[in-house]
Amino acid sequence: MGAGGKAGKARRAARVSLWVARASTTVLLWTCVVVLLAAAFGEHLAPSVLGLGGVWSGCLAQTLVIVQRPLLLPADRERVAATATAAAAAVALRIYKNNGYLMVSCNGGLNQMRAAICDMVTVARYLNVTLIVPELDKTSFWADPSEFRDIFDVDYFIASLRDEVRILKELPPRLKKRVEQGYLRSMPPVSWSDISYYHNQILPMIKKYKVLHLNKTDARLANNGLPMEIQKLRCRVNFDALRFTPEIEELGRRVVQILRQNGPFVVLHLRYEMDMLAFSGCTHGCSNEEAEELTRMRYAYPWWKEKVIDSKAKRKDGLCPLTPEEIAMVLKALDIDRHYQIYIAAGEIYGGQRRMAALTSAYPNVVRKETLLPSGLRFFQNHSSQMAALDYMVSLESDVFIPTYDGNMAKVVEGHRRYLGFKKTVLLDRKLIVELVDEYKNGTLSWTDFSSSVKASHTSRMGAPSRRQVIPDKPKEEDYFYANPHECLHQPDELSAL
Repeated sequence: MGAGGKAGKARRAARVSLWVARASTTVLLWTCVVVLLAAAFGEHLAPSVLGLGGVWSGCLAQTLVIVQRPLLLPADRERVAATATAAAAAVALRIYKNNGYLMVSCNGGLNQMRAAICDMVTVARYLNVTLIVPELDKTSFWADPSEFRDIFDVDYFIASLRDEVRILKELPPRLKKRVEQGYLRSMPPVSWSDISYYHNQILPMIKKYKVLHLNKTDARLANNGLPMEIQKLRCRVNFDALRFTPEIEELGRRVVQILRQNGPFVVLHLRYEMDMLAFSGCTHGCSNEEAEELTRMRYAYPWWKEKVIDSKAKRKDGLCPLTPEEIAMVLKALDIDRHYQIYIAAGEIYGGQRRMAALTSAYPNVVRKETLLPSGLRFFQNHSSQMAALDYMVSLESDVFIPTYDGNMAKVVEGHRRYLGFKKTVLLDRKLIVELVDEYKNGTLSWTDFSSSVKASHTSRMGAPSRRQVIPDKPKEEDYFYANPHECLHQPDELSAL
């Protein structure tokens, strides 16, 4: 072969090598793009694009890449695909093996479920398991048929936590089919457990069964004694990832705007509702017929374990929600301006206008979401959790928040208002208040002394910075994490040093 032939052959070999190099580089770049898009957008993109559908769904030993980057806001989602290649150089990766899939069914009202979701996300993160979007309670007293997506922005929930935990809207097809055929291990975790319980007891079960269903989620993670990163993740889920749907947020903003146009407003979480009175056995101020009705209701629900209740003793111990008459006296004693708007964050008040008469007489500007948006709530009717979400938003924005009972909403809103800058939250000493009310009514205490005593006893109960009270081995009696997540709050120097 001549010199010209050898040179032509060399040039062809060089072109082939260059083509192979370009092709390899292109494949590598597109693989990076696919991985980034899969992390950002969901559960089915990576398996389908990479042709791993059959392997991905059944193999629990695969390595997951969690992409750590700033939170993805809704307005940014459309731009992710265009910027994925450029972002590849800036992301940090956390690589771990997926240990299985965790399904959870939340129980209780909206705010009990909200706290449970925060706990279960945290558990999933520290067990290195994939969380399926939690199922909400549809069988409790409220019988609300709402799904997670009807209350919370599910896409934002998944995307905003993608650097910490993998969350899917549903199980991969192969495992979903197995569950539909009845192959699902279901159990309630032990209440108030620390993270070691989940590592030692729950994780082995997930690895064994591939999918585990936790059918109770209320108060299943301890308040205290947990690593700082666990507490901070609980806060991140609560204060950022659990964003309400755009529809709920828009209505909430409208209610707040209407209230703001008319001056300051106080949110009164008036838990004087039929279900709470029946559950607690508190009948102070009720007629004999009403007391009997509440007792029948309590016996009608088998999961309400306490049946025989001494209403008078419970009230004296401060374990009953304050009545509308009692709270009217407290507001006056605290010098709340009678012209302020009093927004009632609650369901239907037991006894209706008759029981509200003392409050509306003392404070004529008593309002509810139903009166502020008479035609705007038609799609929320019979959806108590969605209505509670509106009350939650208004409660966060109020000038003052006053709960009349220590329920889940009272506690979670209290903690959220602390996070927003220790906004004023009046934490009523109900035991003292009922004692003072009785003394005033029987004539042994003047109004001046009543008012002075109420003011003096609540100067340190306004939601100011503080540390949670820890009671070893008595988690139900100590301060609730979500009422005062001090690990996540900007505390004064003297508190931070404790």
